[in-house]
Amino acid sequence: MARAENKESAGPAARTAANVAKRLRRRKGLTQEQLGRVMGYTGAAVSAMETLSQPVSDEMLVKLDEALGDGSGIFEELRETVRLERLPRKFRDYLPIEQKALSLYLYANHVVHGLFQTERYARALIAGGYPTPAPERVEELVEMRMARKDLFDRQPLCLVELVLDESALRRPLGSREIMREQLEHLAACSGRQNVNLYVLPLDAGLYGEYAGARGELNLVETPENDRFVYLDVQDESMLITVPSKVSTLAHRHAKIRAQALDPRKSLGLIRQLAGEGT
Repeated sequence: MARAENKESAGPAARTAANVAKRLRRRKGLTQEQLGRVMGYTGAAVSAMETLSQPVSDEMLVKLDEALGDGSGIFEELRETVRLERLPRKFRDYLPIEQKALSLYLYANHVVHGLFQTERYARALIAGGYPTPAPERVEELVEMRMARKDLFDRQPLCLVELVLDESALRRPLGSREIMREQLEHLAACSGRQNVNLYVLPLDAGLYGEYAGARGELNLVETPENDRFVYLDVQDESMLITVPSKVSTLAHRHAKIRAQALDPRKSLGLIRQLAGEGT
């Protein structure tokens, strides 16, 4: 049943990749088994890709480019489009903006922000949600979430400022070991030249102000210096472009950051929690 659903839901880019792969494989006189051996896959995996019963993965597109592309880069060009097709529809408009951003100003208050999640943390979070995705869909979503991290090493560098609520640091997901690994990853991320990481402490509201009550937000500055805000709550998303609304949310993010611990104290708290095993 899942294979039939995959065939029906496959987008134009995935279908193009499958058709081009089949034609180039046959042109080279390779069987599915032979192509699979070249790429490190089984013949059955190649067959599943060509028939769309299993969506082509990002990793397989890289291997197809090496095995069949002959330097054309045809499968490399398809990677971004295929990635977008496999995303939840609500996220497709935002991702290209995020990946090309000049700067990102983020606030996450329930779980660690997706850009900063480890693979095991992301898998535990996605697999444990509701409705529960099929196992193959979980792996697909995890793969795409990990691919988003390319922007950290992109040139020119994207400045990323994340304010993370302390509650997200104290909420273990998957296991204590997975959470400890996640905290250690956050500590490592804070050492990046283009990353500023702040923790909004649980007692922030004791001082008379608490700007983080209305939930997470993603403020994006484009290379053209335009600004947008992306909101994602309860499977509903919104891309806000009205300047007055964007300005209000930008000021709110600045207020949240002002109420957070400074980067050095934030790192100290993260390391403390990692040492405690959360």
